[in-house]
Amino acid sequence: MPRFSSEKDLESYRHKVAAGRAPDRRAVAVCAGTGCKAFGSAKLLPVFEAELAKASLKGKIELRATGCHGFCERGPLVLIFPAGRLYTKVKPEDVPEIVREDLAGGRVVERLLYRDPVSGKAYEKEEDIPFYMHQQRLVLKNNGLLDPASLDDYLALGGYRALAKAFAMGPEKVLEEVKKSGLRGRGGAGFWTGRKWEICRAAPGPDKVIICNADEGDPGAFMDRSVIEGNPHSVLEGMLIGAFAIGASTGCVYIRQEYPLAVERLGRAVAAAREAGLLGENILGSGFAFDLRIYRGGGAFVCGEESAMIASIEGRRGVPRRRPPYPAQSGLWGRPTNINNVETWANVPWIIDRGADWYRAIGTEKSTGTKIFSLVGKVNNTGLVEVPMGISLRQIVFDIGGGIPGGKKFKAVQTGGPSGGCLPASKLDIPVDFDTLVREGAMMGSGGMIVMDESTCMVDVARYFLNFLKFESCGNCTSCRDGLYQLHRLFTDIAEGRGSEHTLELVEELARTVKATSLCALGSTAVNPVESTLKYFREEILAHVRDRRCPAKVCKALITYTINDKCNGCTLCAKRCPQQAITGTVKKLHVIDQKKCIKCGICLDVCKQDAVWVE
Repeated sequence: MPRFSSEKDLESYRHKVAAGRAPDRRAVAVCAGTGCKAFGSAKLLPVFEAELAKASLKGKIELRATGCHGFCERGPLVLIFPAGRLYTKVKPEDVPEIVREDLAGGRVVERLLYRDPVSGKAYEKEEDIPFYMHQQRLVLKNNGLLDPASLDDYLALGGYRALAKAFAMGPEKVLEEVKKSGLRGRGGAGFWTGRKWEICRAAPGPDKVIICNADEGDPGAFMDRSVIEGNPHSVLEGMLIGAFAIGASTGCVYIRQEYPLAVERLGRAVAAAREAGLLGENILGSGFAFDLRIYRGGGAFVCGEESAMIASIEGRRGVPRRRPPYPAQSGLWGRPTNINNVETWANVPWIIDRGADWYRAIGTEKSTGTKIFSLVGKVNNTGLVEVPMGISLRQIVFDIGGGIPGGKKFKAVQTGGPSGGCLPASKLDIPVDFDTLVREGAMMGSGGMIVMDESTCMVDVARYFLNFLKFESCGNCTSCRDGLYQLHRLFTDIAEGRGSEHTLELVEELARTVKATSLCALGSTAVNPVESTLKYFREEILAHVRDRRCPAKVCKALITYTINDKCNGCTLCAKRCPQQAITGTVKKLHVIDQKKCIKCGICLDVCKQDAVWVE
């Protein structure tokens, strides 16, 4: 890799590597993101290498390990270029057939294509699959196209072109372009990015710092991890542009320890950028100097909050502090500090390269661009989706997510992670943007989206998130530390049949107090699951309180297992019961001893006669 001393050097080298990447070249892209690696995708690469050599195709067809393609439900994924053909759930034993039939013979291996779970229709091309067809990918656009370990790949696809353009524009014009784009922070609060940069730039003192928040703490969320794993240079380029606009010479990436693959790939990208002269002194001959360090977080949810993150980087206990001063005034080591999350930084090169007007044309007036969501839960197609702001929840859940498995009914979707709100079916057609979600009692958050069906108990959901948040509270303020503990206790009373309407009054009063008096956003937003559940699913909560009944048949204290007259006396339930709570003889109706029953549900699972009843 040469060391670039000017924009001219960079462009000359870019043309050279791009010439070797003809758009119609033949290639095999194997997803090597964490999700597909968990399914064994790393085992595919050596098998592909061996089979390509056997077929005399080595050197004629490029084999590439890429980042996450997003369709995690169907991994490991293999994408064939230039046809755009996608094979799903590929195993090592499938590779010889792919090479023999497709790569050598030009025939599609139909059994490995994605099939719609409802219609059974097979889709050959990735772009035609509904999961991908309804998305608009910017940040994730190149994840399936480049090797995250290759700076050449990133350069060939236009990488660092926006940085060179930013140097030509000057810091003031870059700042104005970001402000004009309407980009808002993708980490949760949705603050205007350009305005945030402007405040930090205007702060007194020359030693400014920027931080990339990669401490993705929401359960089930993996957007930032996948961006770093799949395209780390896009984040570095965004940080470089931001540092140039703000006037920062130092940067930090705060990433959680549980992301070893992301840490590894980011570290390699940083080393490659330094070697090429894209980090360090006099970058591209501009006179601008910038470098960064990677800091690993211990996995505390509260360290996603800016002041707690700063404390952690400085080696102190990661707890929030009172503001003002804000980090933009006095942050890391007392220096003016700007913090944006991974996805926000990765949007910046697009804005500078293509212009604010182009970016504003995507999304809505006050929520521009796209947003990545981690779509999980009771939905057919789980994974990462990137959609334009303003798309409806219905489009995400049903058009992209493929609807609810098993023909069950949609019940709710929670947006915004553990501090988000649960929205019912009546809200499926609202636009997904920062302001609408907040107005409806939810939030954008970092992009977690959990789908629930009719078998989900909303009391249990609220209790689950309260349990998570009470343990993640730093304990620095009484309202959050003790308030969340007490809210969890009250919801446990409701779930276990000890609740009353007075309990609901206490819940509502305590939720208001925690929201109003907590020191940081963890506490003030932690009550969103509670308030949204009370607002939209109050009748279900009242069923627990008044009738001592769980409509979803989830809360064990409020359900009873019985055996009806469909029982044919097969004895299977009695044999499998861990408590020996079921008695009966062969071909005779069996009976459950309610004193011994622990309500584990094994009898329901093993009964083939539909004879076990839950009420």
